[in-house]
Amino acid sequence: MENNAILSALTARKSVRVFTGDPITADERGAILHAAFQAPTAGNQQLYTILDITDPALKATLADLCDHQPFIAKAPLVLVFLADCRRWLNAYHAAGIEDVRKPGAGDLMLAMADTCIAAQNAVVAAESMGIGSCYIGDVIENVEAMRDALHLPDFVVPACMLVFGRPTEQQQRRPKPARFAEAAVVCENTYRDRTPDELRADFTARAAANGQPDYDFDKAVTAFCNRKYASDFSQEMTRSAEIYWKEFE
Repeated sequence: MENNAILSALTARKSVRVFTGDPITADERGAILHAAFQAPTAGNQQLYTILDITDPALKATLADLCDHQPFIAKAPLVLVFLADCRRWLNAYHAAGIEDVRKPGAGDLMLAMADTCIAAQNAVVAAESMGIGSCYIGDVIENVEAMRDALHLPDFVVPACMLVFGRPTEQQQRRPKPARFAEAAVVCENTYRDRTPDELRADFTARAAANGQPDYDFDKAVTAFCNRKYASDFSQEMTRSAEIYWKEFE
C-alpha cells in the first residue's frame, strides 16, 4: 500500500551498528519504552522485565560477553529484554496461594514471545523517531557470566538485547539486505519442505536482489554454515539456552 508511513518504515528499517555521538533524549527513551509496554501480551501479563543499562562498565562487560562487539558499549541506549516468569509467581505467593506450581517450559515459551513482541514495538517506535537499532541475540550466550553480570534470579531469562542510537550518514546510505520472496516463506494451511531445486532458486534470487549475480549456492551455504551454524558461538548459545531451559523442566 502506497503512502502508508508505518509500512514504509518497516520496509526501510535495517540494523544499525554505528551511531553518531548524539544522545537519546529522556522523552525519546520514554516513548520507546511506552511503545514496548503497548505490545500484545498474553493475558495482559507482560511477561518481561526490561533492564536499562546505564553503567558504562556493565555496557563494556555485555559488549565483551556478546561475542566481543565494541559498538554495544558505545550505544546511547542499551536495553536488555528479559523473559520474566518470576513476577507472577511472586504475586501468587504474595496472594497466599499455596502449592502453586513452578513455571514450566510452556510458561517460558509464552514469556519469550511476549518479550520479543515488546522488543519489536520498541524497534518500530525508535525507527519512527529516526533512531536506529540493532538486536543482539548473543545475550543468550555465556549463561554463567551473564547471570552474574545481570544478577538474574531463577525463572528470568534474557531473550534479546537492543541497542539504540542515531545512525551515521554512512549507515543511513547502506542498503538494506533483500529478504526471501513470499513463496519461500509462506505455506498455505500446512507446512511443506522446499525441494532442493526450490531452495537453490530461493537463495539465488535473494542473492541477485542483493547485488550478487554470480552467487554459488553450494559454496555460499557451506561458508555460512561454517561461519554461523557450526561456529563456537552458536554452540555456546545452544549450551546456554539448554541450561536456562532446565530451570523450567
